[in-house]
Amino acid sequence: MQTIRLKTSSTAGERARPGPGRDLGPLFAGAATAVAGTGALLALIDSGSSLRGPLALFFLLAAPAAAIGAALRGLDPPARALTALAGAVALDMLVAQGMLATHHWSWRGGIVAVAAISILLLLLVLLRPVERILERMSRRTGKARSS
Repeated sequence: MQTIRLKTSSTAGERARPGPGRDLGPLFAGAATAVAGTGALLALIDSGSSLRGPLALFFLLAAPAAAIGAALRGLDPPARALTALAGAVALDMLVAQGMLATHHWSWRGGIVAVAAISILLLLLVLLRPVERILERMSRRTGKARSS
């Protein structure tokens, strides 16, 4: 059995790269968000654009992958990307299977369901540090009361 080690933090030398490509990460993330949002919007308004299919597919992969990737902060970037993409495909298939099994299949409903689940996962990841802070506070007050 192999032990998986999580990367907890990076050093300052890894973050501050000199050169022209150092600030492209947030730019690419913003562009991907815009493309995914456009794909969802084109699909929901039933546009006749030829970009509707590829952009909607990008949304169906990128939205859950971003939410899952945010939950896997400690993994190496390639492992994180691969795991998030596999999780996104699995989530899309589970949504489709659930809708087909209940005889409520619609492409509009699938996009809304994937968006809702992705937002829920992202919110759970964002609220996780608050739970840790509240847990620490309750431990401290519990120790103070018992002594």
